[in-house]
Amino acid sequence: MRINEIFHSVQGESSFAGLPFVFVRATGCNLRCHWCDTPYAFHEGVEMPLPVILDTIRRFQCRHVEITGGEPLLQEEVYPLVQTLLDEGHAVLIETGGSLPIDRLDPRAIVILDIKCPASGMDHAMCWENLAQLKGQDEVKFVIADRRDYEWAREVIARHPALLTRTVLFSPVFDQAHPQALAEWILHDRLPVRLQLQLHKYIWSPTLRGV
Repeated sequence: MRINEIFHSVQGESSFAGLPFVFVRATGCNLRCHWCDTPYAFHEGVEMPLPVILDTIRRFQCRHVEITGGEPLLQEEVYPLVQTLLDEGHAVLIETGGSLPIDRLDPRAIVILDIKCPASGMDHAMCWENLAQLKGQDEVKFVIADRRDYEWAREVIARHPALLTRTVLFSPVFDQAHPQALAEWILHDRLPVRLQLQLHKYIWSPTLRGV
């Protein structure tokens, strides 16, 4: 599997924010979001056999693992990796850009599904069939760049009210969308969603890798 980096840090996003995690960042992405903060994962990385990846993860002695990217579902090896980690007792999160089917993932894994808003430039790539595949423990994320994104996300929720049976995350684009404005919009519209700030970017430099 082509891996960009494996590191131990504090989870900065989702309802798991604040917990120690091992992050496995896969190389490669089929999307090019305008606000992407990890373009180095498009191409940088090395081929690692699954046993080496697993041994690296085990050395951190951490129960929680997130597989991210890039887009981890581009690589076939992600499926046995997820299954092995789950069989070993890890809690596994898969962060995916939402353009590829999630139906082959082990149902014990927790999917963090990114629904791309218009400002990303990638809203056309969304695989909407994934919404029917979401499980109760899965989470949905909207990265919000501006008021148009917010209203678009609100309309998606209105068309798919079942989304609100799980955690829905509204995350402002770092250094572009103002968290206070997003919080006020959510409160004004009585939306039962979770405002998410990227915690790791407030603890460390937002450009620092491996955190």
